[in-house]
Amino acid sequence: MAYDNTITIVGNLTRDPELRFTPGGAAVANFGVAWNLKGRDGAEDKVSYFDVTCWRQLAENVSDSLTKGSRVVVHGRLDQRSWETQDGDRRSKVEIVADDVAPSLKWATAELTRNEYNGPGAGQGGGGQQGGGGYQSAPNAAPAAAPAAAPQYDMNEEPF
Repeated sequence: MAYDNTITIVGNLTRDPELRFTPGGAAVANFGVAWNLKGRDGAEDKVSYFDVTCWRQLAENVSDSLTKGSRVVVHGRLDQRSWETQDGDRRSKVEIVADDVAPSLKWATAELTRNEYNGPGAGQGGGGQQGGGGYQSAPNAAPAAAPAAAPQYDMNEEPF
């Protein structure tokens, strides 16, 4: 998780997530998010576009759950990439490497299904995603185990 360079945006997906796999087998998903700033007093709306990259289990969950037009909340870090084109021109861009992506529930509802946890290292690496066993909206995901019983407290004790 990014601690010193964090960003959170809310917007709509501009394209379906593109899921690929690295030669080492790590999943990576790329998608775009647009954020609109409504113009005041008849002024034109301003639109900002962001490229987002997700890694490993988060990438697979995003690819399975979200489509173009979905309203999402993206939390992650900014990352600048540079490369050289075939013509020898230098290019660079700033993108968001997501630590977490969630559907926005402002104008929609979502049905969440818990994924199976695959051990201590599940979901870590690449984009800095922590932990495993995230949520997705896929109807075929494995059911979660029953939650542990809630702890019992003495009602005469202070809650602190």
